[in-house]
Amino acid sequence: MNTPVSSIRNLGPAYEQACARADINSAQELRDVGADVAYGRLLSTGMKPHFIGYYVLVMALQGRPWNDCKGAEKAALRVRFDVIKATEFDQDRADFEAALDAIGVIDKR
Repeated sequence: MNTPVSSIRNLGPAYEQACARADINSAQELRDVGADVAYGRLLSTGMKPHFIGYYVLVMALQGRPWNDCKGAEKAALRVRFDVIKATEFDQDRADFEAALDAIGVIDKR
């Protein structure tokens, strides 16, 4: 049986839905691909980048509280986040999907 993504501490139903859109369908799949690849896949599906969302994922996969990320570790994660964002986030796609959503073309999950 697949354990849901939301079974991981700090990751709720919204994160689980975002993961499903990125074809990550269980907690184990998320652990297997790791935070960086998973976050890149989330961005490639149109999710807007947000540094806190990224480091919450990193902390969750390490079994740590989301607010445990501080100092040099947080700075290093920011560098990783910026690389992922630069290579995976397509602002034009995000804008296009927002326009489609505004006129009711995109179904809410």
